[in-house]
Amino acid sequence: MEVYLDNAATTRVLPEIAAAMAEVMVRQYGNPSGVYKKSREAAGLVLEARERVARLLHASFKDIYFTGGGSEGDNMLLRGAAHALREKGRHIVTTQIEHHAVLRTCEALEKEGFAVTYVPVGADGRVDPETVRQVLRPDTILLSVQYANNEIGTLQPVAELGALARERGILFHTDAVQAAGHVPLDVEREHIDLLTLTAHKFHGPKGCGAVYVRHGIDLEPLIYGGPQERGWRAGTENVPGICGLGMAADHAVRCLEQTGVRVRALRDHLIDRVLSEIPGTALNGSREYRLPNNANFRIDGVNGEDLLLLLDFADIAASSGSACASGSLDPSHVLLALGLTPEEARSSLRFTLSEFTTKPQIDYTVEKLKEAVTRLRGAAPGRQ
Repeated sequence: MEVYLDNAATTRVLPEIAAAMAEVMVRQYGNPSGVYKKSREAAGLVLEARERVARLLHASFKDIYFTGGGSEGDNMLLRGAAHALREKGRHIVTTQIEHHAVLRTCEALEKEGFAVTYVPVGADGRVDPETVRQVLRPDTILLSVQYANNEIGTLQPVAELGALARERGILFHTDAVQAAGHVPLDVEREHIDLLTLTAHKFHGPKGCGAVYVRHGIDLEPLIYGGPQERGWRAGTENVPGICGLGMAADHAVRCLEQTGVRVRALRDHLIDRVLSEIPGTALNGSREYRLPNNANFRIDGVNGEDLLLLLDFADIAASSGSACASGSLDPSHVLLALGLTPEEARSSLRFTLSEFTTKPQIDYTVEKLKEAVTRLRGAAPGRQ
């Protein structure tokens, strides 16, 4: 049995989306910036996709801009906002468990003279809005907190943080790459000024994402050139990718609730079986405030990378951390921020489900995981 449980890294493209993208590449290949028929057809597809993404976020289509993916989107929004507001202030607040696209961008901004405060999180991976309030300063211009963590799936109190930032006149950005298409998002209700998402995390294509920029906010462009995306992101639009993103957003809007209930039940079944049937295991992150498809376990006495290899032999794909940190020998910065030791962090494993995941696949995974843990613990020095 082949089991794919690394959907936080990337997801399978829906067949109908792949077919539609192929049709666009072959038949509707015009440049949206032209004035002739094929250009107008392409421009219409881009507009339709913009409207579909807007519906996913309960936003205006006029506030949606297409990008090349989540990391580009984070760079575009953080750097664009910081540079546009640098005369007002140079202090940025984020958390210790952000995606590297945010952390590395903040580090780069520090080298340019910006000050960044990295707020700690609790043992469950959630940030306390009061802790954020205490570090805000008169020169704070931007607060960036991930909607849901890519490793442990913890959901943050986004609405509270957004309200706090709005109250202080501070821009609030959330990296919603893991959340979009999996949990309901509402930029107005949650007081979000800037948001990042990408298609391949919810059954769309790689290489195409979008950002939300609340009306009236000015950003410094990320890419200079032509007038595409109102001058904020120059370059001929990736029409097939944008079309695929729009279709993925539309699918999520229609199926979000039903899929969420089903996937959450499978995730809970996985968590319950692992915690009850494999001694020395614990769940990393919040049990209550968690993405419906994420289960991250600490398994004492084994190395996560070794477990991955044994699971791979059984045709099970999982992860020991962030896809962007794959191959790194360093323990997860997210797990260390929760208070885990480096050894505990290296003994952790992430399983992320999708709408294609089935109960037999979950049961098969648990059985193979039990076999792998028993084998590795039996081979460990000093263990009986």
